[in-house]
Amino acid sequence: MKMLVKSFVAVALLAGTAQAALAAPKPAAAPAAAPAAAGVKAGVNGIAFAYLDAIIENSAANRAADAQRPTTYKAQIDQAEARRKQLVAQIQPMVDKYNKDAAAPGANAAAIQQQGESIQKLQEAGQQELQKILEPVNLSRAYVREQILDKLDASIQAAMQKNGVTLLLDPRAKLASSNAYDLSRAILTEVDAAIPNAQLVPPAGWLPREVREQQAQQQQAAAGAAGAAPAGKPDNGGGR
Repeated sequence: MKMLVKSFVAVALLAGTAQAALAAPKPAAAPAAAPAAAGVKAGVNGIAFAYLDAIIENSAANRAADAQRPTTYKAQIDQAEARRKQLVAQIQPMVDKYNKDAAAPGANAAAIQQQGESIQKLQEAGQQELQKILEPVNLSRAYVREQILDKLDASIQAAMQKNGVTLLLDPRAKLASSNAYDLSRAILTEVDAAIPNAQLVPPAGWLPREVREQQAQQQQAAAGAAGAAPAGKPDNGGGR
């Protein structure tokens, strides 16, 4: 518990901040690939690989959205940052007291544990509150990503055809390679041509695809359960 409480300040300053919400983790940029010679299949027997997450993150549409988001969602970001500072100011003295009491000779273990649990509850509640405030920001990021994903498959197919690639691998599946076998840049070029800009603000009530699919599955399951429910006894007339 002591380690958990000591780590609160770092969590509050990083995971719960508006800056962290805006700075989505970005994979390493896709390395530039050497162009395939005309009429010659890229790689070995048309095999290549690509860093798809890096392609999405480094696409023109995503970078433009990242640049616009701090302005469009300034109110939410400022609100979250102000609330974060309030939470840190509220909990930091509790952390200091906890550490002081825990280090005192003859400390009451039960009382120390109770203090730690109280801090943990405040920490979790604070993080949930910040996430709620920043929900529009996170939805915007998911909306932009989904728009890019909708163009990704066709972009992959186009890049493969233009570069003579018949099999595209996940980079984690390869054992060794050179940049000549990396199709990332070619795919990125196709993505940028297909979607140079994305809509930043999702429509009202929009939910990410995975949430929509989950809701659809739940509705189907509920409908199936309702259809399988046993019917009531038929009326035989007069109750006989």
